[in-house]
Amino acid sequence: MKARPPIFGIVNLTADSFSDGGLYLDPAAAIEHSLRLLDEGAAVIDLGPSASNIAAAAVGADEEIRRLEPVVAALEARGAAISVDSFRPETQRWAIARGVAFLNDIKGFENPALYPLLARSKARLIVMHALLERDRAGQADVAEGEVWRSIEGLFDARTRALEEAGIARERLILDPGMGYFLGRRGEASLSVLANLDRLKGRYGLPVLVSVSRKSFLRALTAQSPPSRLAAATLAAELYAASKGADFIRTHDPAALSDAFKVMEALEAAEASG
Repeated sequence: MKARPPIFGIVNLTADSFSDGGLYLDPAAAIEHSLRLLDEGAAVIDLGPSASNIAAAAVGADEEIRRLEPVVAALEARGAAISVDSFRPETQRWAIARGVAFLNDIKGFENPALYPLLARSKARLIVMHALLERDRAGQADVAEGEVWRSIEGLFDARTRALEEAGIARERLILDPGMGYFLGRRGEASLSVLANLDRLKGRYGLPVLVSVSRKSFLRALTAQSPPSRLAAATLAAELYAASKGADFIRTHDPAALSDAFKVMEALEAAEASG
């Protein structure tokens, strides 16, 4: 493993996220959980004010901001690094005004009208690729080669457009998407993980990986409840780190942080002979 990638701790401020919907919709619960994740090794808290699974209800920008406001305020008071996970321009404008460190967009910043504001901001931009249905992760039956064409086509177009709008290239982070964001076939997620160097070599940009509790892990292990996917998630995250992932987004920073400590100790022991 190379340098330990910083961990994004996932906090879903939602009623219907696939793995923990409803647990952190209450601001007090979300704040408590966020602080716990920081203590457990998260470098950044990634706040999601609406769910992206195909069955989730649509949430407007006003409601997203209402959910975010108290949690962001509490984390700001603690000096925490914050990422806001929303594709809605109004929410992104609000997050920029609050000075968040990262914007995380499942549509990869598709709205050019927002680019001048993005260029003036200091937030790093997580440009995510996804195969979407009605703004949600779909389950299209897409061949592996087509998935790669979609990933590289979006990143080619979006990195060029964002740079031409005056957004410094070093502010960009790429997220190829995982699970249903790549369609129904779990092989697509495996292919992307196994070929992270293809993305890093093509773009020379940091890559964020988010495999935590994803559908392809359920299919591989025949474990349906998200609570049963801890081991599978950790295995995939350690593999991603070994392949050069620059950031890992996870529900369980404690397990991943502990695993990194063990890997680093073993590598040090090996190096010392």
